[in-house]
Amino acid sequence: MKTIEIGRLLRASTSEFVVGCRATQITAPAFGALVRVPLDDGTQIFGLIYDIHIDDEGLVRQLVTAEVADEAVIADNRHNRNVPLEMCVLAVGYQQAERIYHLLPPRPPLSLDVIYLCDAAEIRAFTDAGRFGYFRHLLRNKDLPIGELLAAHLQGAQAAHSEAGYPDWSHNAAQELIVLLRDDYPTLMAVLGALSDALPEAMNEE
Repeated sequence: MKTIEIGRLLRASTSEFVVGCRATQITAPAFGALVRVPLDDGTQIFGLIYDIHIDDEGLVRQLVTAEVADEAVIADNRHNRNVPLEMCVLAVGYQQAERIYHLLPPRPPLSLDVIYLCDAAEIRAFTDAGRFGYFRHLLRNKDLPIGELLAAHLQGAQAAHSEAGYPDWSHNAAQELIVLLRDDYPTLMAVLGALSDALPEAMNEE
């Protein structure tokens, strides 16, 4: 599968980072997508996109308030704007010497490092490493839309696993989430509600 570059790093910590890209690249990344950042030492950091936002600027404000907006000007602003789209990414693991760990990376990526969208094989490799250990990075961040983020991620990961002939992956993931959230009923209900919308087949097996 073709490697898809989605942007470059703006700022980072060991737990999360922010990626900037042009408006014309917005069709590639999506909420809940798994991405990777290769480092110079061969380490790869994996993360999940948990927010995508577009900051306004002076010209945008003028166009919004204009009585008649010229479509050519709007198109030019969208494709040639200087302010990038920003994607917030939660670090969920890393790879060193061919081994994948569902732990925070030993160091964050550097400014202007390239971020790539993971293909189906990379999604399977990451999600199959260990027993869903990366879920804890999501569940401890109560400020995130955890239910929707998990639903979007599991939907994409299930597609990758189904492509390889493993249709039960999302069911096993849902079972693990039930165990992890057994003492947090409100979060469990929010997660199961979102999963029911995104993956009704898997939830019907519960």
